[in-house]
Amino acid sequence: MKVATANRLTDGTVVFLGGRQWEATIERAFVAQTDTETRGLEAMMLQSEATQEVVGAYLIDVTQHADRVEPDKLRERIRASGPTVRADLVKPASNANDL
Repeated sequence: MKVATANRLTDGTVVFLGGRQWEATIERAFVAQTDTETRGLEAMMLQSEATQEVVGAYLIDVTQHADRVEPDKLRERIRASGPTVRADLVKPASNANDL
């Protein structure tokens, strides 16, 4: 089983391809279970990159449990669960115009 993931270009958020749009949570991702569905995800990923909606789109292997979808690899589980740093400790990006 496969799910498509990428980063949204407007804000860098990790996103997952749902039925027709990119979603911020893996729970809303479309899970491809056949080769035909996987090829459909690949086509939608390429189209989204071409229209500059997302960047770095790729497929990940997942396991579907009764109540959740879980990426098979640790790296993807970390990406799916959100940032690994506390937001209050992140230094804001500097504005290039302030230099």
